[in-house]
Amino acid sequence: MKITPYKIKKGIRYFRHYGPKAFWNRLRDKMEPEEVAYQPWFEKYRASQEELESQRRQGRKFTCRPLLSVVVPCYQTPEKYLLEMLDSVREQSYENWELCLMDATPSETVAEAVRRYCSEHRETRIHCHRLEKNLGIAGNTNQGLAVAAGSWIGFLDHDDLLAPEAFYEVVALINQDSEVEVIYSDEDQVEETRQGLKHQNPHFKPEFSPDLLCSNNYITHFLCVKDSVVKQAGGFREDFDGAQDYDFILRCTELARKTGHVAKVLYHWRVHSNSTADNPLSKTYAYEAGRRAVQEHLERTGKKGRVSQLPHFGFYRVKYEVEGEPLVSILIPSKDQSGMLRRCVESIRKSTYRNYEIIVVENNSTEPETFAYYQELQDRQHARVVVWEKGFNYSSINNFGASHAQGSYFILLNNDVEILTQDWIEELLGNCQRPEVGIVGARLYYPDNTVQHAGIVVGIDGIAANMFPGLRRGQEGYYHKAALQLNYSAVTAACMMVSREAFEKVRGLEEKLAVAFNDVDFCLRVRKAGYLVVYDPFVEAYHYESKTRGAEDTQEKVRRFGEEIEFFRTRWIELLKEGDPCYNPNFSLKKCNYALKP
Repeated sequence: MKITPYKIKKGIRYFRHYGPKAFWNRLRDKMEPEEVAYQPWFEKYRASQEELESQRRQGRKFTCRPLLSVVVPCYQTPEKYLLEMLDSVREQSYENWELCLMDATPSETVAEAVRRYCSEHRETRIHCHRLEKNLGIAGNTNQGLAVAAGSWIGFLDHDDLLAPEAFYEVVALINQDSEVEVIYSDEDQVEETRQGLKHQNPHFKPEFSPDLLCSNNYITHFLCVKDSVVKQAGGFREDFDGAQDYDFILRCTELARKTGHVAKVLYHWRVHSNSTADNPLSKTYAYEAGRRAVQEHLERTGKKGRVSQLPHFGFYRVKYEVEGEPLVSILIPSKDQSGMLRRCVESIRKSTYRNYEIIVVENNSTEPETFAYYQELQDRQHARVVVWEKGFNYSSINNFGASHAQGSYFILLNNDVEILTQDWIEELLGNCQRPEVGIVGARLYYPDNTVQHAGIVVGIDGIAANMFPGLRRGQEGYYHKAALQLNYSAVTAACMMVSREAFEKVRGLEEKLAVAFNDVDFCLRVRKAGYLVVYDPFVEAYHYESKTRGAEDTQEKVRRFGEEIEFFRTRWIELLKEGDPCYNPNFSLKKCNYALKP
């Protein structure tokens, strides 16, 4: 990271707002070198002239060739930025578009620059509408919606840029999936340098993630919405100025049959001293509007919860209310190591939620102190021990424990876990009671206060892997993802809540997977059954699993591990080929930290 006077000034602002601890964690994040430098990566993967020419030809053959109306509210736009924005639209490889410029500038400078530009380039698809009054960004954008003639509407800021293939990729997805009614893309930031525009800070996004959208407006740009959905949503609301796009996106995704994602950088957000991209502290009023937007989204969709701002501006936490006081069954497989089990149980007993039962599933213990502790447990409230007499099979043991459970919700918990969050059951339960959610997982740390688990991505290392292993506690990773509630394809069963309904619907864990990948397979089957899997970082625990687990070093272990890998790959071969929808295909499958692929 190059140190400049302006970055020093930004750092001072950050320090004053967030304090020394958060400042230091952020500085360490910033000082870590990129594993793959983005600027050359961008140059390597950007569309070539040959590809753009091919797109022009293909675009004329699309079965569906909608008119795409792009709305741009303008206000005192610097001419250089304005002309570069116009160039980026005019150079699009898909040709059936119109640009609706809604100019609220008091003088004629913007309108005159647009007239000269259109005359010079003989461009008839660009329409500049002078507004008699500046109605604010929401009101000015609504004026654009009123004059837009297209069946799809795109949104562009007056000083930003589009990749030349942006419209083509959007229309290609429309042709590929007729149910899609909202589309968004990946994006990056661009900054003027002596060497020209520098591309930086790429934001590669997952497929639609409703929990992530309630944590942060990750969709932002490039946004295109079907005209019928725009009309049904009612456009932008002026009382959400500053977060009008967030509020609009929430309402549109509620209404759309399907929200689609183009996993390519189609939008370039310009960074300069007055832009929000460079200085989030410049629009503090916007973040309260964003909080209200999420709160109203919950109310419209019938969810009970309280939205609060997280320390980093523009990021939120939703704490869902627990309805009633259902019984929660905590299933703990156990073999010897009574001290470890005691630590786990004592951490549970500190819970603020009281209506739970602990079911310890005994599996071939031999140590006398273990059985003495079992007797002690059963003499106390909330706990009992059931005995699994066959050999170790993690899936079978948990299924056996569930058959003895009386609760409406199960928590699968390893005996080497120590809960740190006293209201952890309420936190998991508030999410798991949502009808669309089947499984909720937690943020786990090694004893040295580095992350052990912050969600699981399928496909990394050929099968699946935990995200952010080794990340220091307090650091938040790529776009704060270790510290945000979001959707993953899987979470670890070392600490996982699942509704009885979802558990029984998929008939529990797969008993052919005795040791490896049973929790990943379980999550994938729950997702396939129509439920969401949620990663909730606000439930924290230590997982005393060794960082260097014993190798699969015996012939029997190696054989078993190979068979379980083959079983998993056979069952989920299509997913492994297509890629995890909760991860972006531009990320490496050799790293667990959202690093770019080479």
